[in-house]
Amino acid sequence: MPAIFSFGERLEGFAVPVLNERAVRAAAGIVFFFAIVSFMNAWLIGNFQPTRVFVVAFLIDFTLRIFVNPKFAPSLILGQWMVRKQQPEWVGAPQKRFAWAIGFVLAAVMLYLVVIKHVIGPINLIVCAACLVLLFFETAFGICIGCKVYNWFNKDQAQLCPGGVCEFEPARGAGGNWAHAAVVLAFVGVVGAWTSHVVANDPYAKAVVPAVATAAASPPVDAAEAERCKVPDFAKAMGHEEKWKLHNNCQ
Repeated sequence: MPAIFSFGERLEGFAVPVLNERAVRAAAGIVFFFAIVSFMNAWLIGNFQPTRVFVVAFLIDFTLRIFVNPKFAPSLILGQWMVRKQQPEWVGAPQKRFAWAIGFVLAAVMLYLVVIKHVIGPINLIVCAACLVLLFFETAFGICIGCKVYNWFNKDQAQLCPGGVCEFEPARGAGGNWAHAAVVLAFVGVVGAWTSHVVANDPYAKAVVPAVATAAASPPVDAAEAERCKVPDFAKAMGHEEKWKLHNNCQ
């Protein structure tokens, strides 16, 4: 039975407390799944209710990770169970705690904005997108961005990094060459051209309603509501006008 208040395991042969990187990545994947579902609900249909549920769950999970014991965090319990038949990969715990603290701060900001103040707008999406980037890099590539930031603020550099990146120096050209870059660019070009063709020939596109008819059918809007729903310049500049209306419940 692990100690209730503890962070990382003390194992023989390791100078610092360690965590199982396989379980950590699995947990990041689980959290990322629910994060992207709530994000897409907010982004596509303006429904922030799943986000409000997710933020509280995320904050509880990370509070247990940081201030109690990672072994009692629900996502890590599930992650550990999913990889129980895999050989553990032990990584340093101190930098993971710092990285998770970043996630905790982002979750606390979202709690204040979305859950307590019911703020709706691009700031929520920006904070949420930052969480998604951190989670995605962790689960997809095994890259802990927060762990890299840890080295900027600590004299004692991170030890036992995932994949041995703290000690490993890749060979020249290990990331590919110009031929590989050309293949990727060609692929992006082909997919981009096909996307333009598909969008321009959408068989399910709705017929455009004449502006005069639309105006005649629309009920009158009072001045206060019109002012509230006035799209700000930054939203127009980034092509976010329709999404801004959606997120702010404007017609």
